[in-house]
Amino acid sequence: MARLTAPALRRGLDILEVLVDEEEGLRVPEITRRLGLPRATTHELVNTLIDRGYLTMSKATGRVSLGVKALRLGAGYERGLDLATVGRECAAEVAAACGETVQIVVRDAGFAVFIVRIDSRHSVRLVSQVGSRLPASCTAGGKVLLSALPAAELDALFPDDGALQKMTPRSIDTRQRLLTELDAARERGWAEENCESNDHVACVAAPVYDRLGACVAAMSISVPIVRWSDAQKQRCVELVLGGAKAMSQRLGAQVAS
Repeated sequence: MARLTAPALRRGLDILEVLVDEEEGLRVPEITRRLGLPRATTHELVNTLIDRGYLTMSKATGRVSLGVKALRLGAGYERGLDLATVGRECAAEVAAACGETVQIVVRDAGFAVFIVRIDSRHSVRLVSQVGSRLPASCTAGGKVLLSALPAAELDALFPDDGALQKMTPRSIDTRQRLLTELDAARERGWAEENCESNDHVACVAAPVYDRLGACVAAMSISVPIVRWSDAQKQRCVELVLGGAKAMSQRLGAQVAS
């Protein structure tokens, strides 16, 4: 059964939404044109929203932009968000789809810190646990987070090969190899590791963004090498990209569909 909605409220929300990405605001005729509303209706709705503090109008330019009440709504939503809670919910959905271990990591300087872990249905031993801290260069999630950093910050974290810590014989051991892998992760939108933090596990990861567009976390899927294949890798890449996108949207990020 279709839900009943209030047309006037829906139009008012349309006005708020059309102004979200307009830093300089819009004049009322522009809003009318964008939304295809009658001019009188637009004026009434805009005046009501201004009266309630959700919009403000510049006396100098006549442009309408979001008001302080709209900011308070966004802040109220943001206060209700917790990275670990949102991550756990989104990671659980991905884990249910793939049956493998899904984790959420954040960065602490040159380290990846695991804040969420949803275990695989299969028996698998990982070196990461919630709260554990591993060299970011050894993990797929860590590489995603490092790839979001500006060059100057990467230089400070990894000034030379000696700054790289190894966990297995396959861990990244040169600055040049790290930079090459970060370039690849940046270009394709996801990162991978192959037995670099654990001799028996492969992993793929994707970035998670907040409402300001900053990369605040990474979601990863870890799979034992005995179950790893090109087909499994492709499926996990698709799932982790979808899961990270869903988490980003929950955090208020503007993510392309």
